[in-house]
Amino acid sequence: MVESWVGSMSRLLPRAIRESGHEFTFLTRDLHHYLRSAPEGTAHPLLGARHVITADTNDTEALLPRVERLHAVLGVDGVLTSCDYYLPTVAAVAERLGLPGPSAQGVRDACRKDATRRVLADAGVPGPRFAVHEEWAELARAAREIGYPLVVKPVDLCAGMYVRRVDDEGQLADAVRALAGFPVNARGQRRVPAVLLEELLDGPEVSVETVSHAGAVQVVGVTDKSVGGAPAFIETGHMFPADLPAARAEAAEQTALAALKALGLTEGVVAHTEIKLTSAGPRVVEVNPRPAGNRITELIRHVTGIDLAAAFVDVCLGRAPDLGRTDTGLRSAAVGFLVPDRAGTLEALDGSGLRSRPDVLEVQLAEPGRQVKAAGSNNEYLGHVMAGDAEGTGARARVEALLAEVRSGLVIR
Repeated sequence: MVESWVGSMSRLLPRAIRESGHEFTFLTRDLHHYLRSAPEGTAHPLLGARHVITADTNDTEALLPRVERLHAVLGVDGVLTSCDYYLPTVAAVAERLGLPGPSAQGVRDACRKDATRRVLADAGVPGPRFAVHEEWAELARAAREIGYPLVVKPVDLCAGMYVRRVDDEGQLADAVRALAGFPVNARGQRRVPAVLLEELLDGPEVSVETVSHAGAVQVVGVTDKSVGGAPAFIETGHMFPADLPAARAEAAEQTALAALKALGLTEGVVAHTEIKLTSAGPRVVEVNPRPAGNRITELIRHVTGIDLAAAFVDVCLGRAPDLGRTDTGLRSAAVGFLVPDRAGTLEALDGSGLRSRPDVLEVQLAEPGRQVKAAGSNNEYLGHVMAGDAEGTGARARVEALLAEVRSGLVIR
């Protein structure tokens, strides 16, 4: 495993590896990044690795020969990561070592939003009108050609960071200036200065979760998404399966499959493809060549019994994943996130009364005393609530009611 996110997947992947009867070596450039994220008094699950090795994971060219030497000693059977910033590195390592994995070029293209746009446009996969530039004069001209309102995106960040709706040239200038002030990402990697401008698409957004093995791509299902925090695009909740007519779900699935085929991601990858269901038909937002975040994998497990973390481990080893569904007793599951709208110190937040309710699956909330800032991306949540519905697609409404209870006791000063 080359690096990891420090959220839920940093626990789910080590568990899946262990429960599948495997063990892993963990490569990181900064072990303290993970030690700081562990709950007080506990060891981080990533430290359950058989070996923890410090290496400069940001220098792929230097890392490749070192991994070759480690492979000669340890006999690695697969390589993976949950962190978007290291997906291209992992694909390069798998390619160098002759291990199972998706196309390295396909992963690089998927992890660069501008490259994704070009590849999909060339293949005729529907998406928004777009332009990519570095210089202000070209950006301003392209924005006028596309037409306001539009969306400004970095080409190489994730979690909605610095993605903004802009309605005029003044807001565009502010968004470009803010992005230029973040030249290095959270993992110490220097960013590409290019800015992606996209047509603002109408309609709801969903994601299509897929697993690719042996040249075949299997759709696990479609997840819905709620978004808030304008002018940012912050994910405020999800439900699986999405409450959609069969024809619209099928259209989203076929669009996602076309995008994966165009990128060459039909082998050894669990993917999370985001789709806008516009008035003109489905449009690709982005393709993520890794399992979904924000607890979506757990929503799927609660409803279908399918463990996408375990499937990820399997396909990274070149093995057929178990995608058989079981009767879990739930027809839908939803998660809602507590998104702060102001800065300050968290003084009160209590969801203890929710945990004993029969339809509640998870409650995780921040502890009082935490410093809070108004959310600008998916990185500032104060916690989440997850619930299920055994009868139909009522899980989202249930979660929204539970979150309203939590918000009533939220105090930030």
